[in-house]
Amino acid sequence: MSQLFTPIDIRGETIKNRVFVSPMCQYSAEEMNGHPTNWHMVHLGSRAVGGAGLVMFEATSVSPEGRISPWDLGIWSDDHINSFKPIAKFIESQGSTPAIQLAHAGRKASHDRPWNGGALLSPPEGGWETVGPSAIPFSENDSTPNTLSQDDIGKIVQDFGSAAKRSIESGIKVIELHFAHGYLACEFMSPLSNKRNDTYGGSFENRVRFPIEIVDKVRSSIPEDVPVFVRISSTEYVEGGWNIEDSVLLSVQLKAHGVDLIDCSSGGNSSSQKLEPYPGYQVPFASQIKSGSNIMTGAVGLITNPQQAEDVLVQGQADAIFIGRELLRNPYWPLSAQKYLDDQADWSNQYSRAAP
Repeated sequence: MSQLFTPIDIRGETIKNRVFVSPMCQYSAEEMNGHPTNWHMVHLGSRAVGGAGLVMFEATSVSPEGRISPWDLGIWSDDHINSFKPIAKFIESQGSTPAIQLAHAGRKASHDRPWNGGALLSPPEGGWETVGPSAIPFSENDSTPNTLSQDDIGKIVQDFGSAAKRSIESGIKVIELHFAHGYLACEFMSPLSNKRNDTYGGSFENRVRFPIEIVDKVRSSIPEDVPVFVRISSTEYVEGGWNIEDSVLLSVQLKAHGVDLIDCSSGGNSSSQKLEPYPGYQVPFASQIKSGSNIMTGAVGLITNPQQAEDVLVQGQADAIFIGRELLRNPYWPLSAQKYLDDQADWSNQYSRAAP
């Protein structure tokens, strides 16, 4: 059997294969209240039917002001639990592992949907004031965020813990924390967006204090056997910004605090980043973090070919493959990949007559 379709044990969870559905924002929640809709049932359910080992809810905000847009998912209240429950149950019924990415967008919050242009929304337009580690906007077109006080930081840490607990009560089996792409935790980690002079700014140790506190709170809020992933931007692609060496050091600490896998993405914290993507361009980050931190990693980024994904695993560059856009194009990609690699595929009984 191929490595891609070999089960993987992570803490107390056995995931049937190593094709993981990346968290991909759908901007289709009920407006302003964060509840998932029928769209999410079909979107995520199709990827489970399609054979992915792990199916992850998109970035789900731990507080209303932490959403990227008014149409983002949220799990900031107990009322959300029953909205997530049937979707998680269906994912699990198909043999896949339901997961969720918990997030706070920080200074990149309060924007319109991408297909409407993604512009900043002011409060009269249904938006809200944004927050960040420092009063530094993401770009000249964005608002200047309000600087978080230490009390504010403590509340957000608590929000992550409460959201993780609600996720488990919803039937979700894996928690991922979104520390990438220029959202709040990433903003604290980077010297470009964090100019604080208290215990949350300045040195590397101070800048990673906030994400480490989130990990500790989440780890203490959920059962010991639940895996915790962290998605990071392995580099910012900006001179003087966060880089791969920082990511290795952080990953060592994250493992010591109970994180099981690093989801290795990159970029997103600077409007002046210099990035030239190509197939598999982020795989070297997963390899460096895996070898340098002795922690499981997930590779992501323009991985579209079954043999390409298999080679990453066989060469020991990562332990799992997160796939995004290719699974938007084809939710049944895992079945095609399994047929290509192993000359068999686990089609559902309902679809078996169409199996090649």
